[in-house]
Amino acid sequence: MATPRIPLTRTDTIMSSKDFVHLHCHSEFSLLDGANRLGHLVARAAELEMPALAVTDHGVMYGVADFYSKAKAVGVQPILGVEAYVAPRHRKLREPKLDSSAYHMVLLAKNLTGYQNLLKMTSIAALEGFYYKPRIDRELLEKYHDGIIATTACLGSEINSHLMRKNYEAARDAAAYYRDLFGRDNYFVELQNHNLPEQIECNESLVKIASELGLDMIASNDVHYLKDSDADAHDILL
Repeated sequence: MATPRIPLTRTDTIMSSKDFVHLHCHSEFSLLDGANRLGHLVARAAELEMPALAVTDHGVMYGVADFYSKAKAVGVQPILGVEAYVAPRHRKLREPKLDSSAYHMVLLAKNLTGYQNLLKMTSIAALEGFYYKPRIDRELLEKYHDGIIATTACLGSEINSHLMRKNYEAARDAAAYYRDLFGRDNYFVELQNHNLPEQIECNESLVKIASELGLDMIASNDVHYLKDSDADAHDILL
């Protein structure tokens, strides 16, 4: 859970763990992908004196109740969320090639209403939208967006997918749609740098989109395991 290497920031400012909160973090409940045991995860956050921590598992919220209790017990403020799978068309459509992949979107509960809306969407995703993954769609987001903070997420997101296809206008239009849906104060451009050339290229366009649309930015790590020494074990899990 080291502080990420972040491009496009001031080089004369040294960030400490007390200043940084992970808002994009996967636990063991991101099945066959996340290797963070909840107890170990919150203990590490407390050890680093991080004030808060989010858990955003892939498509599900099975672990949030246990996470909430464990985080509170060690004095870390829990932030409840999910990295949702958003169907490119509609959650009930299941046509091969067109619907077999879904966009990623980080959704965080801002308050009790937001938490309840996340539970509703993830439940509907499993019951109505499951096709390879539990999927939501824009229809559900339009109905249940109250109390939720959203981000542009990782390279698997709708915005970054357009950018990697060199379609800046589509990326900007998608970001504008979500800004208008969630509200400017509840939608953030997310920057990541895991030494992937695609991220560096996308970050430049993301900063431009943020400027054009009046959006604030956050920096995140796409956390899937706890320490560098866990990398080999995570590879085995995958």
